[in-house]
Amino acid sequence: MTVLAFTKVENTNIFSTIDGIFQKLVAILEKIIFFDIAGFPLIVLWLILGAILLTFRMGFINIRGFKHAIDIVRGKYDSPEDEGEVTHFQALATAISGTVGIGNVAGVAIAIQLGGPGAVFWMTIGGLFGMTSKFTECTLGLKYRRINSDGSIAGGPMYYLSKGLANMGLRAMGQGMATLFAFFCGLSTLVGASIFQTNQSYIAVSNVIPGLSSWVYGASVAILVAIVILGGMKRIGTVAGSLVPTMAVIYIVACLWILGINFTQILPAFGKIFTEAFSPSAVVAGGFVTTFSIGLRRSAYSNEAGLGTASIPHASAKTNEPIREGIVALLEPFIDTVIICNMTALVIVITGVYQDSREGIDGVKMTADAFASVFSWFPYLLAFAVFLFAFSTMIGTAYQGIISWNYLFGSQTAILPKIIYILGVIIGANVSVGAALDFTDMMLLTMAFPNLIGCYLMSGEVASDLKNYMLRLQSGAM
Repeated sequence: MTVLAFTKVENTNIFSTIDGIFQKLVAILEKIIFFDIAGFPLIVLWLILGAILLTFRMGFINIRGFKHAIDIVRGKYDSPEDEGEVTHFQALATAISGTVGIGNVAGVAIAIQLGGPGAVFWMTIGGLFGMTSKFTECTLGLKYRRINSDGSIAGGPMYYLSKGLANMGLRAMGQGMATLFAFFCGLSTLVGASIFQTNQSYIAVSNVIPGLSSWVYGASVAILVAIVILGGMKRIGTVAGSLVPTMAVIYIVACLWILGINFTQILPAFGKIFTEAFSPSAVVAGGFVTTFSIGLRRSAYSNEAGLGTASIPHASAKTNEPIREGIVALLEPFIDTVIICNMTALVIVITGVYQDSREGIDGVKMTADAFASVFSWFPYLLAFAVFLFAFSTMIGTAYQGIISWNYLFGSQTAILPKIIYILGVIIGANVSVGAALDFTDMMLLTMAFPNLIGCYLMSGEVASDLKNYMLRLQSGAM
């Protein structure tokens, strides 16, 4: 039987020094960012409470706006006169490409490994409420976007934090939080995302293609990434619009294949997930608190709701209706977490690989074992899916990093972040950066602090715009 042995590349060069530098920094930051309140990490509470408050403030738009979101993506409300660079679907696909990735394969397995099957329930709850966080931040992203002289678009938390809060008389606060967000976003995307995604995808592919040179792989992927990101947002949107559906279909079909063979076990698997969400098995250290925290934390890593990153590509959509784009965006956590993550979870629970008592089993290895337990050739399909996941995430996060760089340093140096990102892709196939990647994850979650503060403060504005939009929609004015 062929299985994927997902292990880290041995680190024998300058990145060993980087690991050492980041090690102490990560230890300090971990105490701050993951500070516990009654056993719950502060960042987890911040994300889920924010999502719940926004959901009530927006009148459960995550539910009542779902059908309308589908109609928008289908192009029912497209207008050629609207300003923007990409269609609603391309903006959605680009944003999804930055969130649907290896986390959907490995993240779910890690959640089950650490928090038991019940963690998946809380991942799903986080995704459902996170739909409203995505709606709010992406509405603001398009409303306060900047249209450059060459027709290109710049948007995201950097712009709505600075402009939106300035309109409320909080100019200094807005500029400070915008700069903070851009700094964290740049570090997370340009420094870590390219390295991590290439590193993990190389490990997946090299395990089914023995002897594959890491340098050849890294250089090849770098060329593909360069072709896309050097072409700007329009090319990124075009590629993502083709790649993301293909990627999702391949992975979902593979999951459905296994679930179809074991269809009689699907309901018992759901039952186990629900039961253990409230009464975790004894093997879960920390019990309910651990299960709850792990589930919500992996949900945040998976769909990035509340972090603000999705508002960057959505700001480029061809529409003059910010609310409309926000409604499109609420589909992301549903696709990413409610559908794809639950597919992975069911495969893992049904095949029972999570019960493997071997110490140190890797999250992605667990998913690979689940696929391999049905057919020996499934790991090859999984390796291909992992490659597509990683590549789509690379082009999505590259755009986020470029916009953050441009906000901090100006568009005159826009070629520099692209070069940094491409070099990171090459390097990522050859090294593992250990603590540096933990640092990157922390920067990712830290973006939620300035972003959600802005969303809270401007939630009244968004709610008012939403009421106006829905009245026009219901009256037939659209």
